[in-house]
Amino acid sequence: MVRTLRRLIDRIVLRDRQYRFLFRDEEGDEAISLDCETTGFDSWVDEIVSIAAIPIRGSRILTSQAYCALVRPEGAMKARSIRVHQLREKDVERGRTMQDVLPELLHFIGSRPLVGYWIDFDVRMLDKYLIEMLNIHLPNRRFDVSKLYYDRKYGNAPAGTRVDLSLASIQHDLRLPMRQQHDAFNDALSAAEMYVILKDMTARGARIRRERDQQGIAFSVG
Repeated sequence: MVRTLRRLIDRIVLRDRQYRFLFRDEEGDEAISLDCETTGFDSWVDEIVSIAAIPIRGSRILTSQAYCALVRPEGAMKARSIRVHQLREKDVERGRTMQDVLPELLHFIGSRPLVGYWIDFDVRMLDKYLIEMLNIHLPNRRFDVSKLYYDRKYGNAPAGTRVDLSLASIQHDLRLPMRQQHDAFNDALSAAEMYVILKDMTARGARIRRERDQQGIAFSVG
């Protein structure tokens, strides 16, 4: 309800009418898997340093059509974030400004739903720039793969069940390859793979069995 109201308000206060396409109705069975790497973990003060967006069409992940951008932040890089994503000051110096990247990204995404692992953080980071540029929040529908995974594995779990929503746990249960994390393209690709599998399981009513349900078998398709 809150998101619907915000979307209605943003449609009215949109600063540049050429971006009305962001509010179009969704068409077809397409989504965009999105990941951002940042200078830190505070969406109010930190900045984006790299972005990857990968189209998903039905059950196909279109890596050859991915959008990737290195972004040059206005502020200094933080040591703890460099340890996470391995992007140094000299790496991001060759990037473009977010003012150059954001219009391209918006046209690439369009009104398609967004997919990601803890996607709300990525959207909050983008919203900071979007509010400054267009006076709106990103209106796209979102699918958080950690929530889809929770529903498939823990949705019918009894009270007190230990819940593990780590990326490693999801990859293990879905039998997906472990990639170098905190690389925007790798993380977007992993989220896309999770989304395709979990969406199919949801459609079929299949569940991920918890270990205590079936003697050490962590993944089972119903």
